[in-house]
Amino acid sequence: MSSSPQPTIPNRTALLVIDVQQAMFAKSAPVYQSEMLLANILSLASKAREAGAAVVWVQHSDARDLIPGTPGWQLHPDLIPEAQDLKLMKEKGNAFENTKLKQLLAERGVGSVFICGMVTHGCVKNTCLGALAEGLQVTLAGDAHSSYSKDAAALIEKWNAALAEAGVRVVKSAAISF
Repeated sequence: MSSSPQPTIPNRTALLVIDVQQAMFAKSAPVYQSEMLLANILSLASKAREAGAAVVWVQHSDARDLIPGTPGWQLHPDLIPEAQDLKLMKEKGNAFENTKLKQLLAERGVGSVFICGMVTHGCVKNTCLGALAEGLQVTLAGDAHSSYSKDAAALIEKWNAALAEAGVRVVKSAAISF
């Protein structure tokens, strides 16, 4: 198979699962609605695979609690990538910045991305905006991103609205089809 980009097809899709790593669940404040978050992400990954969409597991790395290879850097234990899934390590809030994500999507002709994960007002927001800047159609699973902030519910509501205003389609996980 050639690694040259295929023509971008708007309905060729990928699911980007952002930073759902063990260290996020070890903070002093709990992850808001963590059980629902994990269940929705698992459902989205399953639906994406069934439809033949790419599933990309993105993991943030830094020098504090997300050091590659350490337990905190690993994906949450409920989330188990399958053989056909892609993995991507990043160091910036936007998963497109200084990574091969754009290339991975271009090689598959992806024109539309679905985004879920953590944290709402950080890497999820930045990756949504980064995907828009790359010219992709962007859908945020409005009930499949979260934060460990005390005001997480308000943050999620705020960023669902702000990202929708910026051009991101925001829908509930159950309404998403790939």
